[in-house]
Amino acid sequence: MKKLILCAALAAVAFGAKAQQTYKFGHINGQEMLALMPERDSAESKYMAYGKDLEEMIEVMQVEYNKMLQEYQQKARTWSDAIRETKEKDLQDKGQRIQEFQVTAREDLQKRQMELLRPVIEKATNAVKKVGKDNGFTYIFDVSNAALAYWDDGQSVDITDLVRKELNIPANKTLPKAAAAVR
Repeated sequence: MKKLILCAALAAVAFGAKAQQTYKFGHINGQEMLALMPERDSAESKYMAYGKDLEEMIEVMQVEYNKMLQEYQQKARTWSDAIRETKEKDLQDKGQRIQEFQVTAREDLQKRQMELLRPVIEKATNAVKKVGKDNGFTYIFDVSNAALAYWDDGQSVDITDLVRKELNIPANKTLPKAAAAVR
């Protein structure tokens, strides 16, 4: 019986100590932090260059298609049925290839964007985790997504400056104009 009372007393003490534990909350705007990272600028320029290459390819294909169409419109009346049918089929095939390429290019561009941003996001995530661990935070919330509707600045610490320091982002670096306008 003494053992049972002793166990109950120890459990009550342990539970009471756990109940008195304080939690430290922090928050950061993850989208702003990503926009400030120099690695994101590099990823963005590679993404833009890749997109430009794809656009140029689509333009070349469209110019070829327009030339074929113009020739068809100018000469269709003088061609035999066999030539006209062949040219019509060529036009249809070329138009379909352009459409297929546009779809594939869009998918490739999105995939490339994710490939380029993945290491940047991982670096930012690791910095937030390190700041959280080093500064004793229990939770850190990303306020850039709509899932977090409210936080009390008295109960939650803005860790932006700590993460900026961890990522070696100068304090005077500001958001690009396009990113600042979206906020």
